Amino acid sequence: MRYFVRLSYNGSGFHGWQTQPNALSVQQKIEESLSIVLRTPVTIVGAGRTDAGVHAKEMFAHFDLPFQINDKSKLLISLNRLVGKNIAFYEIFEVSAEAHARFDATERTYKYFVCYEKTPFLYPFAWHSSSILNVRKMNEAAKLLLSVDDFTSFAKLHSDVKTNICHVSQAIWTEHVDEMPLMGRGLVFTITANRFLRNMVRAIVGTLVDVGREKISLIEFDQIIKSKNRCSAGISMPAEGLFLWKIKYPYTSC
Repeated sequence: MRYFVRLSYNGSGFHGWQTQPNALSVQQKIEESLSIVLRTPVTIVGAGRTDAGVHAKEMFAHFDLPFQINDKSKLLISLNRLVGKNIAFYEIFEVSAEAHARFDATERTYKYFVCYEKTPFLYPFAWHSSSILNVRKMNEAAKLLLSVDDFTSFAKLHSDVKTNICHVSQAIWTEHVDEMPLMGRGLVFTITANRFLRNMVRAIVGTLVDVGREKISLIEFDQIIKSKNRCSAGISMPAEGLFLWKIKYPYTSC
């Protein structure tokens, strides 16, 4: 039996999603909790791999069992009691044996939060900008991403991916009014694509912030994209402002 689980997590206390030696990961914590509650070893496959400190408002993972889960509501209650405060489970549902949390995802959305005022309430969840950014110019630059296929300029160097081709369908800066009401004045960058490269969103945001600070022009931003050179782009922004926000599947339950 194959199951999908829908969850969210605060990435502040974890060294990323993927299990690794000598460091606590989100995957490790979930697998330990599932194995205890289900009384059998459980290995999960996530929809993606977030880096250390990155959060997920919505994440999916799948796992296989040699038996059927009879009471999913009871299982969710047990998991949420066991897993700790930084992870929350919302839904478990059965899928076909061929369903895959990573490869079947058709669309992923990330959000990056920027606040202008120092606040103790959302420190782990936003990047504080000491200067006001030019939103109009950042959105003009962000529009260029919609016509780009090769994101080598924003890809982590020496990664093991086979291709840097991604298809971005949305990239826009807006004021964050509803998502983070305690944050005060600030911005949120929303980007949607079929797939993302490691550090891609943080590198894009770092380069767009340089546009917003008027350190680079729209023409220079376009040249950075076309250069296919990570060293020509901006810095990788701090992890705390980044959220995996939404994942879309061809299944009605998702």
